[in-house]
Amino acid sequence: MSPLKAATTPIYFGSFIVTPQVNVFYTTPLTFALVNLKPILPGHVLVSPRRVVPRVIDLTPAETSDLFLTVRRVGRMVERVYGATSLNIAIQDGVHAGQSVPHVHAHIIPRKAADLDHAGGTDAIYDLLDGDEGDLGRVFKNTVPTEEGNQSIEVGKGNAVDSGRRSRFPVVDNDARKPRDMTVHQ
Repeated sequence: MSPLKAATTPIYFGSFIVTPQVNVFYTTPLTFALVNLKPILPGHVLVSPRRVVPRVIDLTPAETSDLFLTVRRVGRMVERVYGATSLNIAIQDGVHAGQSVPHVHAHIIPRKAADLDHAGGTDAIYDLLDGDEGDLGRVFKNTVPTEEGNQSIEVGKGNAVDSGRRSRFPVVDNDARKPRDMTVHQ
């Protein structure tokens, strides 16, 4: 791809146009990384394939490899820039997993000791991803143009922007949880 063509070819995140000048900070021929418009923690970014596909299973082997190599590279960059000691890397693969934009994307969230103590501790990140804080569809709908202009995507058309779409894991009493049976059944 020529530099001129790369600069003029739009990059889509779902049906939303993202711009290299504002949102996109890293690209490969198959993948791009963009700033999160509503980061859960400072440095929270997204990595997505250029081809718009809703599920990981829809990626080609080359796209899958490039996506995860880009996640590694961007993760290292984010750790250095934000002084992180760890990363949360999350993919919500489909509507019922909490995906809010029907386009494969990995969240990369830099972490430091005690960074979410105010929100309930380290595992609070999962509630934040699953809650309104992680609802990218709603944020993009209100701030980023689509192919058709500044319209929202339609609910029920293969996307996840309606308010009832968030996966809600059942709350289980930790003491009531039983370990898996490790017996081999024949």
